Amino acid sequence: MTPLRRPALLALEDGTLFEGINFGRLGETSGEVVFNTALCGYQEVLTDPSYRGQIVTMTYPHIGNYGINREDVESSRPQVAGFVVREISTAASSWRASGELNGYLDEEGIVGISEIDTRKLTRHLRSRGACRGVISALDLDPASLVAKARGAAAMIGADLAREVTCPAPYRCEGEGAAPFHVVAYDLGMKRNILRMLAGAGCAVTVVPATTPAFEALALDPDGIFLSNGPGDPEACDYAVEAARGLIASRRPVFGICLGHQILGLACGGKTFKLKYGHRGGNHPVRNVATGQVEITAQNHGFAVDPDLFENPDYVLTHVNLNDGTVEGFRHRNLPVFSVQYHPEASPGPHDSHYLFREFIARMAESREANLSAGARV
Repeated sequence: MTPLRRPALLALEDGTLFEGINFGRLGETSGEVVFNTALCGYQEVLTDPSYRGQIVTMTYPHIGNYGINREDVESSRPQVAGFVVREISTAASSWRASGELNGYLDEEGIVGISEIDTRKLTRHLRSRGACRGVISALDLDPASLVAKARGAAAMIGADLAREVTCPAPYRCEGEGAAPFHVVAYDLGMKRNILRMLAGAGCAVTVVPATTPAFEALALDPDGIFLSNGPGDPEACDYAVEAARGLIASRRPVFGICLGHQILGLACGGKTFKLKYGHRGGNHPVRNVATGQVEITAQNHGFAVDPDLFENPDYVLTHVNLNDGTVEGFRHRNLPVFSVQYHPEASPGPHDSHYLFREFIARMAESREANLSAGARV
């Protein structure tokens, strides 16, 4: 295991430097530097495929105190490009822990930096916007690292869903009778989504992000789910094209996060990059129909442009109360709806679990309508 106390630097593309101490793998890494405001759930953050290509800064100052376990991961391995914390705990104070954070990240090849002023870094990112950066415990030359940061891959135009999607379709059986069959597009899907769909009474066939609509529809689903995922939605032209065919099928379609953005593009809208994104487990969202405020888990750097609602076929359903951006929409006549945030919200909050019940209701209504139409024929 990499010993702590090895000097490290975090360099941003604008020349800003932070001195700290290396943890995890002794090495060097680059990516888009972002921040997450969650108070817990660092393990779920680390393994969320939506963070592919990003160096994640945790704003909560003490990270690692309950260690790591193998049950709560959201994918097969950590997905972040790097990890930034104020203070890392070398003790795992939980009966569920199977190890501690530093050793886990070393084992998985993730480079981290601690003992930097994460509040200062977060305020800088809020002011300047998310930017490319490099963490290194090998090269401590500031000029060299800033040059490397400026040469790192940009998030705009990045098609990262291809990197994190499943290589082939697979099946996840539902709990109990599982009366509904859902085809889920894996754009970078978290495991808790499968648990939520199965728990709601769905058998799920997970398909790769590049699956054409006709192949998904050939599986005869009751509904289609478009998952979360990383990167620029406009780079996922294959998914946008598939979404158009899925919408035209008139079957229920439910999208979240990247899937929400893909649906927005498929419906003729546009997306844009947010200045510093929404990441954390404490983001307030207002349900337009009920006025109720949900506290939501979020992880995205892009948003759907509100110009979409110039088309009367689309209805705004949810609004972000921090910056007024679009958090959800639906088709006025078709069973198509989506939200920007994570309704599966592992480890929480759970305010938005009702959206899975809404998806089930849409599939039930669609099946009933089809049966009625068949009876009339």
